[in-house]
Amino acid sequence: MNWIILIIAGLFEIGWAIGLKYTEGFTRLWPTVGTVLSMIISLGLLGVAMKSLPVGTAYAVWVGVGAVGTAILGIILLGEPASMMRLASLALIVAGIIGLKLASV
Repeated sequence: MNWIILIIAGLFEIGWAIGLKYTEGFTRLWPTVGTVLSMIISLGLLGVAMKSLPVGTAYAVWVGVGAVGTAILGIILLGEPASMMRLASLALIVAGIIGLKLASV
């Protein structure tokens, strides 16, 4: 169950990372409110997941999910480049996340 909570925390991290772009420097009210709520939920769920998961593993997975998801949404929503090197690097992060999950069993 804590792995599911951790993945959900990572999804909220994606939400606040992308949300930062839409706040326009925290000058837009509703994107700012959504971004701050996503931050709070993300960190709260990370803390819950860390009750039973190793801190290093939990933090690395949380950051990895957030980084990969944010990069993919940056490509899809914001027109950021999707070069082969960038996609291969994201695949390496995913491999690392899987490796950390397998190593903690």
